[in-house]
Formats: sequence, structure tokens, C-alpha cells
Amino acid sequence: MELIQVTDQLTANEFLHIPLRIYKDDPNYIRPLDKDINNVFDPLKNKAFRFGECARWILRNESDESIGRIAAFTNKKYKNKGDEQPTGGIGFFECINTQEAADMLFDVARHWLMQRGMQAMDGPINFGERDRWWGLVVEGFKPPIYLMNYNPPYYKTLFEDYGFKNFYNQVCWHLFVQTRLNAQFYTQHAKYAANQDFKARHIRKNDLKKFALDFSIVYNNAWAKHEGNKEMSAEIALKMLQSMKPVIDEDLIWFVYHKDEPIAFWINLPELNQIFKYLNGSFSWWAKLKYSWLKRQGVCNKFTGIVFGVTPEYQAMGIDYYMIVEGAKVIQAKQQYNELELQWQGDFNPKMLNISKNIGAEQSRMLTTYRYLFDRSKEFKRHPVLN
Repeated sequence: MELIQVTDQLTANEFLHIPLRIYKDDPNYIRPLDKDINNVFDPLKNKAFRFGECARWILRNESDESIGRIAAFTNKKYKNKGDEQPTGGIGFFECINTQEAADMLFDVARHWLMQRGMQAMDGPINFGERDRWWGLVVEGFKPPIYLMNYNPPYYKTLFEDYGFKNFYNQVCWHLFVQTRLNAQFYTQHAKYAANQDFKARHIRKNDLKKFALDFSIVYNNAWAKHEGNKEMSAEIALKMLQSMKPVIDEDLIWFVYHKDEPIAFWINLPELNQIFKYLNGSFSWWAKLKYSWLKRQGVCNKFTGIVFGVTPEYQAMGIDYYMIVEGAKVIQAKQQYNELELQWQGDFNPKMLNISKNIGAEQSRMLTTYRYLFDRSKEFKRHPVLN
């Protein structure tokens, strides 16, 4: 077997196509859009390059066939609560079911990270934001939602037999849209609905600048102090919403205001993989036409919960319940969507897990973020629980 570093367009294309061999007989696999993978490794598209670097490798067998791949990256902004050492990342791992092959891929990534001063590696994770390409599927091997990792069950053994340990689990949840919510949701909703100082509104595409500002205010209050997150400017929030605009369904994105000040948001998007699975990784002009046609045919009957935030002074006060009921009234009446799947929630965040349980959702799948300490004598610690 031979390792080849990705250094040109030819090897980059080979890196992109390796999963097609791994998943050729897997009916649940949905090929990601090529552009979404390529953008991760493009310094002009991925702002993580401002704070780190990455490298990619391909593994070929004796017959010169591609049998695996891996990426490794450093990122000064990547930190987790309680970290005692600089930690790098690995991701975009694919491999045949052979431990020797997996070990070669893990070894080359580990050595590259050690040369750059790292003392541990987490994976599989993304070179960038945590809302995509994060974690190894260990339960619920079903078609992935958009920008979510997917892998065969044997990857768990490849990681753990190398020496990776479970840093934290990532729980995803499923809910049928017409499910009636728990009674306490309606009790809390009634309390705030009777108070004219509180209003819930869904987003309007013709006023994205206002909603971008509102999003940044709540995000910075609710999330920016968490490890691995940083403050978001209104300008960055606007760019994010503008990039999402072609797929935004206004009825799926909600905000709550107290005396016109934003205090909570609930961001959902149509589940795009229901359409992208027919595009075979392409988003050419022809694929875009096909996308538009499939969208009009009602192929997408599921939506995905992306992010949820409440400013600290309103947390644990029922504002989230009020917002969910307001959104549910509109979404359920619309009858366009049958299912909701929530993006992953860390097992270190019991508050978020309890919200999902309380709305009546059931666990749909679980992913794991693994950690490998380079000093094998050092005590391993799981991600601490958030208060």
C-alpha cells in the first residue's frame, strides 16, 4: 500500500471519488455535492485557513486502486471546554474494512499533526464549522441529512482499535410534524401569548438585513461564549442568510421578540438531501434545473432543525416552548412536511437534550466525536458537561 498526498487537481479528484467505491452497494449513501467538499479545502472559500492549515492523503493498494483517504488540519480557533493540550483534527476519512489500511491513514495524519505541535487529534471532524461533516455514525445507519457525515458500521472498529476514545456523543432526534406537543408547551405558550410585550415572527426573505441583525444579537448572547464559538457580526449573519435564501422556507425560521428586542430564534431548513440524492454530486446548470423541477414536485417533505438559541436571561422560562408552538401552528397547518430531524446535540448539553425529549422527539441516530491523545500515558477525559 502507498500513501499519496493530495497536491494537484488529479489527486484532488481522486480524493473526491474514493467514497463511490466504499458505498457502491449501500442504498443509504447519498453522495455529497462535489462543491461542498471542494469548498472545505479551498482557501478562498473556507475562512478556517486564516487560523490553520490542512493536508489530504490518498491510500492506494498494490494494484494502484484507491482504497482510502483522510484529511488532517490545525485550527487555532478549535477549542473544547476543559482542553489541556493543543488538539488537531482529522476528517473526510474513508477506508476499506482493513485495520492495516486505516492505521496507515491515521498514522500519516498523526505524524503531520505532531510536526505542527499538536498533542491530540479529534475526529472525524470538519475543517471549519461544527454544523457539518462532524462525527462518526455509530447508531442509525440511514440516509444522511444534508452536510452530515455517513459511514459504514465497521468504521467504529477501525477508530477504536487504533486507540481513539469516545470524547462525546452527538444525538440526533426525529419527530413527525403532526405530533401533538406536550401539555406544558401549550401552558407556557398561553402565558406569553397573553402578554403583548412578546411576539413570535417568522422570517421574511425581503427583509433579510433586519433578521440577520436579530440573529447575530441572539447568537452572540446565547452561543458566542461557548467553547469553539466566536461572536458573529451582522454582516456575516447577512451573508449566511443570503447564501441560504434560495432554499429558505419562511415558515421554518422563527424569532421571538420582547418589546421588539430579539431574544430567541429557531432555524430550520428543508431537508435538501431528499433532492440532492438525485444529482450524483453535481450542481451544474443542468443539475440546478433538475433541482428546481424536483423541488416543485414536492420531493422534499422533511425539514431539518439547524440551530436553536435563547438569550441567557430568558432561558428556562418557557420562551422556547412559546416559539415552538407558534411555529408548529403554521407548519402543521401547511401540511407540506411530514418529518423533522434535529441536527446533532452533544451529550454534554443536557438542557438541549431535554428540550428535544420534551417535544416528544425520538432519537434517530447517534454520532461520536473521537479523541486520540498522542501521549498514551496521559489520562483521557471526556468532554465535560455544560451547566
